[in-house]
Amino acid sequence: MPRNLLKRWHGMHGIAWAAALVLAAAALMAYNLPLGIAGLVLAAGCGFYTYLAERAFRREFNHYLGTMSYRIKKVGSEVIHELPLGIILFNDERVVEWHNPFVADMMEQESVIGVPLMELFPTLAQAKDRPGKMEIAIGADIYELLYRPAEKLLYVRDITEMWQLSKQYEEEKPALGIVFIDNLDEVTQSMDDQQRTTLLSRVTSEITEWSQRENLYLKRLNSDRFLLITDQQALRQLELSKFIILDEVREMTGDLKIPMTLSIGFAAGASSIQELGQWAQVSLDMALGRGGDQAAVKVGERTSFYGGKSNAVEKRTRVRARVVAHALRDMIRESEKVVIVGHKMPDMDAIGAAVGVAKMASHLGKEAYIVLEGINPAIQKMMEMIKEDERLYRRFISPEQSLALVDGRTLVVVVDTHKASMLKEPRVLSQTGRIVVVDHHRRGEEFISQAVLVYMEPYASSACELVTELLQYIHDRLVLDIREATVLLAGITVDTKSFALRTGARTFEAASFLRRNGADTAMVQRMLKEDLEEYLKKADIIKHAEVLYGHVALAVTEPGKRYSQLLIAQSADTLLNMTGIHASFVIGERQDGLVGISARSLGQMNVQVVMERMGGGGHLTNAACQQEGSVSEVEEKLKRVLKQIHEEEGLFE
Repeated sequence: MPRNLLKRWHGMHGIAWAAALVLAAAALMAYNLPLGIAGLVLAAGCGFYTYLAERAFRREFNHYLGTMSYRIKKVGSEVIHELPLGIILFNDERVVEWHNPFVADMMEQESVIGVPLMELFPTLAQAKDRPGKMEIAIGADIYELLYRPAEKLLYVRDITEMWQLSKQYEEEKPALGIVFIDNLDEVTQSMDDQQRTTLLSRVTSEITEWSQRENLYLKRLNSDRFLLITDQQALRQLELSKFIILDEVREMTGDLKIPMTLSIGFAAGASSIQELGQWAQVSLDMALGRGGDQAAVKVGERTSFYGGKSNAVEKRTRVRARVVAHALRDMIRESEKVVIVGHKMPDMDAIGAAVGVAKMASHLGKEAYIVLEGINPAIQKMMEMIKEDERLYRRFISPEQSLALVDGRTLVVVVDTHKASMLKEPRVLSQTGRIVVVDHHRRGEEFISQAVLVYMEPYASSACELVTELLQYIHDRLVLDIREATVLLAGITVDTKSFALRTGARTFEAASFLRRNGADTAMVQRMLKEDLEEYLKKADIIKHAEVLYGHVALAVTEPGKRYSQLLIAQSADTLLNMTGIHASFVIGERQDGLVGISARSLGQMNVQVVMERMGGGGHLTNAACQQEGSVSEVEEKLKRVLKQIHEEEGLFE
C-alpha cells in the first residue's frame, strides 16, 4: 500500500473541512460576535473529534492488516500442504531439502529430505540442466515432472486418470482393413462352379472364424475382397499374433493341394475416415507389391509387414503385360526423349533392362539415353561387349548429363528398383512428371509415388524378364539386335542363378523369345566367367564362415580388406550350396567404404525380412543391404536381428 494513501484520503480532506469551518466562523464573527465565537468553538470541537476518530481508525486498520497477514501466511502454508501437487526444493548437489506431504504420500515414505533427486527420479538424469516436462511411472500411477533447475524446484503432478483416458481414446480409435485373396482367378481357372464355390466357402469360413475370434467386424465386398473394421487395441493384438490367418489359410488350402494365399492391408491413426480408407488401400497395395501372402499395417508414420513366407505366385495370363506395354508405347510416342535410370552400382539385370527399354524407344523413333554412374566389376565384361557396338554404347550417359537432358517433355523410366534413394541422381525425378517404374522386387515402404505408370511383379525372376515381355507387345515387327538380346538374357541368367532359382514358366518363355532373336548363350557364359584371383578371394571369405541356428551360414571378411559387391554376393551364393545350409549371409567392406551384406536362402527362410530390419530389402530368397561402420559392428547388429526374429516367430518355416 502506498505510504501517503491514508494521508491523501483520510488526512487531507479532514484538514480541508476544519479550515473551511474556521473561515466560516471568522466570517460569522464580523456580523455577530457571540455566534462567531460559538461557531469557532464548534469547529474546534469537530476538529478534535475528527483527530481522535482518525487515530482510532488507523490503530484498528493497522491491527486488521496485521491479523490478515498472519491469516494469509497460515492459509498459504495449509494450501501448500494440502495441494494435489508435489513440490520439491533441492540444493546445488540435487539433494532434496524440502517437500510437501504430497511427495511423501507418493513415495510411501515419511520423508525423502536428504535423498538425492536422481535416486528418486532416475529419468531426470536425461534432462541434466535443461528445464522441461517428462512422464514417469511409480507403481500403477503415472506422474508428470515439471523440472525447473534454475529455481531448484520440481513440481510433480498425478496424471494417471488423464493418461488412462488418453490411452483409452487411442485404443478406441478406428482401424480399417482389407483382406484380399491373392490368386483366386489363377487357382480356380480350371474348376467348375461347384468346386469354386466349395473352395471359396472354406476360405470364407476360415476368415469369418478368425474375425469372430479377434473381435473384428467383417463384411464381404466381392468374391475375393473383405472389409474389416476394428479399433487400435484389437489391431495391436493382431500384430502380436503375426496375423495367424495368413498361415491358417495357406496350410488349409495346401492340404487341399490348392495353394491359396491372402494379402491384408490395415491402417490406423489417420485424421479422417476418408484418409483411413486411402491408407488401408495403400497398405494392401504394398502387401500385393511385395508378392502377397502377407499383411501390411500402417499406423501413422509407422509401416510394418508380417508374413511373406511364400514366393509370389506367377500369373498365368499376360493381360497386364499387354496393357502396360500399350500404355508405355503411348507414353514414349508422346515424349520428346527417353531417359532410363537404374539403381546405384548397377548389375547385369539393371543394364539389360535399360537396354531393352532403350530398344523400345528407338524402335518408336525416339532418342533414348541410359544413365550409367560408372563401370563396376559386376558389369565390366558386359560393358566391354556393349562397347563393340558404337550405336548401342553411345546411348550411355553420366548422371550429370542426365540432369541437363531431362525436362517436362522427357519420359524417365526407372528399372530394377522402385526407391528414389537407390538412384545415383534422384533429382531427375523432380524435373519431369512423366515417370515409369519397371521392377521385380518386393515393394518396400519407400516408393516413387509420383510415377504415372508402375509395372511391379514380384513373381518375375528379373527386370529383364518383365522388359522382354513388354518388348513382345510394343510392336509386332520389333526385332532385337544380337547384343541387345544377349544382354537381356544375361540379366535373366544372373538373377536366376542360371535358371536355378525364382524361375517360372514365363521366365523360360522370355528366354525362348530372346533366343529366337539371336541371344548368344556362349557370350552370356563368357560374361559370367570368374577370374582366378577373384575365385581365390571368394574362397578366402568362405573359409571364415560359421553356422548359426543349425542351418544359417554367416561369413565375415577380415577388417581392412575391401571387396566388390559382386564378390560378396557370389560368396553368399556359394555358401548356399553347402549341405544343410538353408540361408547364407556374407558381410564385407565394399570398395566405396560401406559395409555390404548379401543374403540368400532356398525358401525356408525369408531373408528379405532380415534385410529390411537392417535397412535394406530384396526378395524372399535374395536380399541385401549396405551399412556404415565396421564389419564387426554390422556382424553384431545382424546377429541381434536374427536372434530377435528367432525368438519372435522362428527363422524357418
